[in-house]
This record gives sequence, C-alpha cells and structure tokens, in this order.
Amino acid sequence: MDTNSARTYGIGELLGRARERAVPVVRGIADGALAAPTPCAEYDVKDLVNHVFQVVVQFQRLAVKEASDFAETPDVVSGDPGWRERLVEETGRLVAAWSAPGAEEGTTGAMDMPARLVGSMALLDLTVHVWDLARATGQEYGAADEAGVAELAGAVAVLEPTARKMGVFGEAVAAPEDASAFERLLARTGRDPRWKG
Repeated sequence: MDTNSARTYGIGELLGRARERAVPVVRGIADGALAAPTPCAEYDVKDLVNHVFQVVVQFQRLAVKEASDFAETPDVVSGDPGWRERLVEETGRLVAAWSAPGAEEGTTGAMDMPARLVGSMALLDLTVHVWDLARATGQEYGAADEAGVAELAGAVAVLEPTARKMGVFGEAVAAPEDASAFERLLARTGRDPRWKG
C-alpha cells in the first residue's frame, strides 16, 4: 500500500469544512454593515449575501442534476430578520447535497460540465465570498483549509480563462511575495488578498 499518496477529499467534505468557517462569519454580519463595500467590487455586503444565498440554493440543484437558474438574484435579506439562520441552514443543505452518493459523477448544469468541477465552483463561492464578507465586516476568517485550497487551485486553473472573459473573475492581482497559497488563490480571482475596506 502506498502511504505517500495524497488523499482525495470529496466535495461534500470540503464544503463541510468551508461551511464551518462560513457560519460564524454569516452570524457575525451586523445589520449596520449591509451597505459596506466588499473586496468583490460590484457588490456591497447585502448584495453579496443575496448572491451567496442564490449560489448555495442553485448549487444544491446542480448536485442532484436538476436545472439551475442564476438569471435573477432574489433579495432574501430585505424584510427577513432571520436571514442569517436561513443561510446557515441552506449551507447545511448544500453540504448534504454534494455529500450524497453520485453527486460528483457524470455532468451537470446547462453546459454539461463535469459534476466535480461544478461542485468545486460551489466550494469556490462559499470560500471566497465568505472571505469577502469577513473582510468587509471586520471579522476574522479562519485559516483556509489546505485540501480545499488545493482543490480550488486546480478548479481555478481550469475555469480562469472563461471566468475572466465572462467577468466572473477580475484581472489577476499580483500577490505579495510572502502570500499564502490561499492569498495567491484570491489574487488569481482578481482580489487584493490584503484588502481593507
């Protein structure tokens, strides 16, 4: 048996680890911070929370090979004082959906992309956008999971040209010389990894 081979983690497990870091950030967003800018320049905090809601719900559908709809982002935050716990619950459903047998098999989505790559896209949003929210609201973001960062680095390498052309990623930013692997990943998605609001 080769004890030196790297373990391959399931997307559900990686999403579960990302969720552990996301929950305290989501719960820590004060109402007074909803209009604050974020490192994701086109979104303020409220808009970004609504976007994360949409992503988390639609990627649950993609896990079970159902059609998704990203056409319009519903405003979940306005008028619902319980939005934080709703988002926490939806992230739990996302983890469960991608942990189910068969979720990573075959293709899914309108573009028939490999299901594992689509799951990695969900992981990317749950990781990077929660970092955005933590930065924007002055919160700590727990140490990035090494296995998750490795998965995301591979996914970003595949997605980067198309994502940049479609405006999903900004132009890559030069990472500081002492940048961590996670900070280098953030820079590849067009974020300043040392961003301060």
